[in-house]
Amino acid sequence: MTHKLVILILILVMSWSGVAQNDTEKSYSLDECIAIAIEHNLDLKSTNLQANSAKVNYQQSKANILPSINGDFSLGVNDGRSINPFTNAYINQELTFSNLGLSLDMTIFNGFRLLNSAKQSRLNKKASDLEIDAAKQDLILNVTLAYLQVLNARDVLELTKARLETTKQQLEIQKRFYENESGNPADYADILGQVASDETSVLMSESSLNNAKLSLMRLMNLHDNIYVVTDGLILDFENYNLSADAVFKEALQNLATFKAKELRVEAAKKGVSVAKSQFTPEISLFGGVNTNYSSAAELFTSSGASIVETGDFVTVDGLDLPIMTEQTNFDSKGIDYKDQLDNNLNTVVGVQVFVPLFNGFRAKNNVALEKIKVEESILELERTHVDIKNAIAQVHFDMEAVYNRHLSLVKQVEAYEESYRINDIRFKNGVSNFLNYITSKNNLDNAKVNLANAKYEYLLRVKVLDYYRGVDVSIIE
Repeated sequence: MTHKLVILILILVMSWSGVAQNDTEKSYSLDECIAIAIEHNLDLKSTNLQANSAKVNYQQSKANILPSINGDFSLGVNDGRSINPFTNAYINQELTFSNLGLSLDMTIFNGFRLLNSAKQSRLNKKASDLEIDAAKQDLILNVTLAYLQVLNARDVLELTKARLETTKQQLEIQKRFYENESGNPADYADILGQVASDETSVLMSESSLNNAKLSLMRLMNLHDNIYVVTDGLILDFENYNLSADAVFKEALQNLATFKAKELRVEAAKKGVSVAKSQFTPEISLFGGVNTNYSSAAELFTSSGASIVETGDFVTVDGLDLPIMTEQTNFDSKGIDYKDQLDNNLNTVVGVQVFVPLFNGFRAKNNVALEKIKVEESILELERTHVDIKNAIAQVHFDMEAVYNRHLSLVKQVEAYEESYRINDIRFKNGVSNFLNYITSKNNLDNAKVNLANAKYEYLLRVKVLDYYRGVDVSIIE
């Protein structure tokens, strides 16, 4: 009795744990998965940052056309022998000095380098914006495909669980035969082995479902477990009418990837124009306003006169008489900071012409490098055309093959259902052996799993083709 109570408690605890685990799973519709992925996906965030950088580069390229205005200010103390900035004479004392200036530099002409740089940055910005759209479409497609993979894995899991439950029911029947020592004892051993095989299939299906969920969660950048719901899903199985060439023609018109690559080619061509400007003279206008201050600067004012000896003398009657002179006396006074700034003010304005004569073939090589970039961008555009055209052709071929396989599997399931129904009745009545029964059952179960896989494989490929056409890949009504 005690053992039975312990077993009952364990069963209740395990059941409660399973319920608790299911409670932690949050349900998400496809629209919710897509919205969360667009907001949190790390790759899309990285693409947005690159686009923001392109936007800043474009703004800076436009600002480079404007004049450059800069101010400078310095304040310092000098001790020892130096030049008095007020008198340009050598002094040997401590002085405080200060300099102020305002300068302007404006490019008048430089072979349209600044203008072409701005146009190149604008094209790169537009390409980056289109790459964001392309990245969003890629993400929506990947989320949709991952979502369908979860649904597929879940359906397969339900089929394997149903198979296991049917096998267990048959096990109970064979167990009674075995205990009553009736029927073939080998049938009971075989059904035990089939139960173990079906349990393994359930575990494998659970692992596949978990991996599919992890792939979807990775795209959404979530860490909590999820449960997907099928409310409003359009899972109709209809024949796809468009050819691979028709899909590719629509892709050329609608895919943001193509438009972005074309803009990259145009931007690279502008880069050649920018490099060619290094051959032309550059004309610029410059101007400036400067002033300074020195603590050694003094203002002297007359304070009267006095008679002083000159150091010379004359001899009169044998006496040396000093020579006297009248000397004007001055009082010194430091000039304040503001007055010195006003008094020392000076301006400069002029035109500068820079003529490139020889620069070690740097300009020529830069033009050659930019032309190579143009060729690389053209090759990248052509490669994109070829890759997407081949991808469309492959997906379209696989889609048609899966569609035909699905039609065959529908017929196969119908045939195996009838075969299993007959063998199940015969086996229960002891007319047929276990080998015929289990073969019929496995054939039906495998056909159902293959049918579920074929349905979702077809839907996956249809959504990929719709993505290439540039249409909404949503499967929501």
